[in-house]
Amino acid sequence: MIGVLVVSHSEDAAKGIRDIAVKMSGGAQVLISGVGGDGAGGLGVSVSGIFDALRDMLSKTDGVVIVPDMGSSILSSRAAVAMLDPADAARSIIADAPVLEGAMMAAVEASIGSDLAAVAKCAIEARNLRKNDH
Repeated sequence: MIGVLVVSHSEDAAKGIRDIAVKMSGGAQVLISGVGGDGAGGLGVSVSGIFDALRDMLSKTDGVVIVPDMGSSILSSRAAVAMLDPADAARSIIADAPVLEGAMMAAVEASIGSDLAAVAKCAIEARNLRKNDH
């Protein structure tokens, strides 16, 4: 099973996106987590929070696709992955994807048993979704 980790500057946003991904994947047995905020209730990103979530998720899955929102959440995700032992780092992919659509599509792909590369690819392809053809 592949897990999906949503990383946002806002704890509420991370948890809300996680909830949407859980519901859209049919509540399947996919481990989906959300981390966000500065750890003190404000906006920001905590490298240690991402690292702790990754270590926990990697102990329960075959790999984790990380879907960060923007800017420092990407840098913080990279720092957290770099702190992992090399074997766990190799099972972690940071997806260059829109956070909501990417997390939701990754969760659905993971729910059908796809491997790490396929789940990451699906998240990344979410950036091609069109919302309006007019």
